[in-house]
Amino acid sequence: MDLNADLGETVDGVPTADDTAMFAVVSSASIACGGHAGDDRSMRDAVAGAAAAGVAVGAHPSYLDRPGFGRVAMSVAPRELRRQIGHQLAALDAAGADIRYVKPHGALYHAASSDPETARAVAEAVADLSAVTGRAVPVLGLGGAIVDAAAAVGLPFRQEAFLDRGYRADGTLVPRGAPGALLADPSEVADRALRLAVDARVVAVTGETIPSEAVSLCLHGDSPGAVAMARAVRSALDAAGVAVRAPW
Repeated sequence: MDLNADLGETVDGVPTADDTAMFAVVSSASIACGGHAGDDRSMRDAVAGAAAAGVAVGAHPSYLDRPGFGRVAMSVAPRELRRQIGHQLAALDAAGADIRYVKPHGALYHAASSDPETARAVAEAVADLSAVTGRAVPVLGLGGAIVDAAAAVGLPFRQEAFLDRGYRADGTLVPRGAPGALLADPSEVADRALRLAVDARVVAVTGETIPSEAVSLCLHGDSPGAVAMARAVRSALDAAGVAVRAPW
């Protein structure tokens, strides 16, 4: 099972997460590419940190929304959105990254799941990157429209599950700010990781059990207590004999 975190997210040069501590625990890192956070220096530093820790690097593009940290829904024409995402992927590539997967961030992530036009723009941008790298770069996401969009351009889709976010009964995430949206107890998060890795299921905030095909488990690096949660998850998975490694 893969364990990923969103890292390299600096705002005005200040990191939002303890990247060094997280690199020691995770197997994949989704690196901010400048859309919602990060800059050329932070990308280079994150790529170097991942390499030193043996962590796979993924690209984490966003709407161009630094004031809202990429969490504000935006209306962007598909062709322009493809260009914006492509620019971010190119920036991470220029920072020396061997990009093993692409995971949209925030509002773009959710729009790619629900809106076919957004999903197509994301998939086409990743296909453009794949043409440059010479291999089909997987798209990492929750599901929905992005699955078909990736398939339409010949890209593999990989599903992830969130360890620190609440789920609704339909498999979507509880919106930030709503009751149950965020999990912060390391023990609870570690238990969820085991349930997903061993039983392939997650429990919704309303009690329903949801099946999961996730190959990657996500912890947000900027969540309060992220390091403690990540360490608890890694310890629980190691103790259960679940190999933590990148699937890319």
